[in-house]
Amino acid sequence: MASVDVVIPNYNYGRYLEACVTSALSQEAAAVRVLIVDNASTDDSVAIARRLAAADPRVELLLRPENLGPHASFNAGIDWARADYFLLLFADDFLVPGALRRATAVMEKDRAIAFCYGHAVAICDDAPLPEVAAQPAFPTVELMSGRTFIERFCDLGVFQIPGPSILVRTSVQQRTGHYRTSLPHSDDYEVWLRLAMHGPVAALDCVQAGIRTHAANRSTDLWTHQSLHVLHTAAAAESFFHHEGRWLDGAEALRKRARRGIAQRAYWSAVSHALQGNAEALRLLNVAFRLSPFTALVPPLGYLLRRRDMMPRVRSLLARALR
Repeated sequence: MASVDVVIPNYNYGRYLEACVTSALSQEAAAVRVLIVDNASTDDSVAIARRLAAADPRVELLLRPENLGPHASFNAGIDWARADYFLLLFADDFLVPGALRRATAVMEKDRAIAFCYGHAVAICDDAPLPEVAAQPAFPTVELMSGRTFIERFCDLGVFQIPGPSILVRTSVQQRTGHYRTSLPHSDDYEVWLRLAMHGPVAALDCVQAGIRTHAANRSTDLWTHQSLHVLHTAAAAESFFHHEGRWLDGAEALRKRARRGIAQRAYWSAVSHALQGNAEALRLLNVAFRLSPFTALVPPLGYLLRRRDMMPRVRSLLARALR
């Protein structure tokens, strides 16, 4: 049986913590350990964490007397892990039943795979965990080289990957190293790019996790202000190609390709905001121009073809604007 270490960073998410931990401990076909890393919460998180650890020896605690920030939690978890696989699960998110069985089956079948990921369902605020439809025992898997994974990011300028669905081979995570504190909001993007340098990546066509959206989310401001998300994405790309990514064949061409892809994403996001009368459009267009002046002047139609998920939204916005 494969073993999985699940690290749950927490800060004032006591109201979600038990459901999150339970979703990990109840996974079948995997030997699971859980580490709750609490960053000096001021709610009832610590009491809940202690109760969960007292009730199940698979739960371990790292209770910090002061808030050291999320990076310290991620990196402590990486150092703690010793199982076959590693998963980072925020306390307000959850795993769906069977997620680890499906993911470890794929990873065990091909020991070269660095990490895998799937889809996620969304939950709003304090809504109860939804009943997720039974997922296929053997989902369709798209296996891509690490190079292809990196190139896709460069072309799209964004990752469409739910973080809590990512299962990483622990040996790969520990060779890849820690999350960089210099990237406060796009550290995950940069780590995924680094992980992909160590082997193929598998995409599972099934729901693996749930992500809760609420005002206290770490990424709420970024999704509210898309120009900030674009800038942080660009910072992740620059960091990657300045460090480990510089050893890739054609690294400089890939770096420029990433800047262009991020600029094209910013351009079409600007168009979307403009059609909705949102002032964020000007900020996005300015970011696009800074990253790639040519992209901002000539509509990058090819980007829409690469982002098939955008076409329905574009058609809907155009229809509303022309009414």
